[in-house]
Amino acid sequence: MIRLLATTVVALIANAIALIVGAWVLPGMTVSSFAFVIAVVIFTVATILLDPLIRQVAMTKTPVLIGSSALISTLLALIVTAIVSDGLQIDGITTWILATVIVWAVALIARLLLPYIVFKKTLAKRRSA
Repeated sequence: MIRLLATTVVALIANAIALIVGAWVLPGMTVSSFAFVIAVVIFTVATILLDPLIRQVAMTKTPVLIGSSALISTLLALIVTAIVSDGLQIDGITTWILATVIVWAVALIARLLLPYIVFKKTLAKRRSA
């Protein structure tokens, strides 16, 4: 249960950072400060639900697409978030493509690094025990 909570916290923080970086880098992508938290929650839930589904479909139907399943689920999560919430707007096909790659890459890096930053004390206690 604690591991699920920790994974969820890391995913929320990583996705928040990724959306902020995407909006900062891309002029056609805006994240509303008022609805930012709602957009992050919707994006995270959509990613958590879509990623295993797309991975499973890729494994059974087109195994060649397994490597790009994370990018596809990121794109679909951005689409769902843009449709459902007022907190995210993306204009133009180029911006959609670049937003997908940037948000995916930043979230991936953040998910790798955040556990060491956020749970530093817990990790240190486990190593010393």
